[in-house]
Amino acid sequence: MPGTLFGYTEAQIAGFGLTFGLGAFMLYMLFIIGELAHRSKAGKIGTIALFIVLAFGMLGFIAKTIIEKLWGI
Repeated sequence: MPGTLFGYTEAQIAGFGLTFGLGAFMLYMLFIIGELAHRSKAGKIGTIALFIVLAFGMLGFIAKTIIEKLWGI
């Protein structure tokens, strides 16, 4: 089949990479934030603050994905 890779189209491969690849990267970033909190001995409130502030950018991507699923886009 021309224009495919192992039977998948470019759009399907990009969708897979965006969903699972970026999701795995987000989990890795959460691990890094946790490690940063642990090494800096931030305490309970400091750790919560680090997770809220540094992980806030991921919330937009997660919300976009949920809204797309709900609206059926």
